[in-house]
Amino acid sequence: MIDLKELKLTSKIFLYICFLSGTLWIGSYVARLTLTYQLFQGNYFSLKPIFNNQNLPAIFITLNSAAILTSILFSIFIITFIVFLFLSHINLKENGWLLISTIIIVLTLPFEMILMNNDYKIYSLIQTGSFDPNQILIYTINRFKVLGSFPIIEVLCYFSIIYLVLFQPLKLVKK
Repeated sequence: MIDLKELKLTSKIFLYICFLSGTLWIGSYVARLTLTYQLFQGNYFSLKPIFNNQNLPAIFITLNSAAILTSILFSIFIITFIVFLFLSHINLKENGWLLISTIIIVLTLPFEMILMNNDYKIYSLIQTGSFDPNQILIYTINRFKVLGSFPIIEVLCYFSIIYLVLFQPLKLVKK
């Protein structure tokens, strides 16, 4: 593990917030993906017969809350991770596990920002109060089609970060 004795209090606080927001983000992201996939049958993105224009607005309003939560938690995670890296002065050359974790976060960040931009369009439509559920359905399907299976790959990458943090492989041992 990171030697917490060597870290300053501010670094410890940002590390704690980073871990907390990151794990909450992964959980809420998986829940949101699972709930959204339940709207469709197969991978043709056709609605299940139980959903119609009368119940779609309530479903989208509920899913919108999950989208807002994941966006906020991801933003907090990224900000606190960056601040932690700068405040802690941990040498990435000596801590390969942290270097790999940082690379995963940096590589997935632009793609997650694209998805968050699509989520913002959905959020904006829902906040108008009177919205066309078919338009939001198009944005929801577009979210899955734009980057394909990226959300699933991203979740698996972030699960690997948890492994890297727990076991810290590729750590240079000082003699």
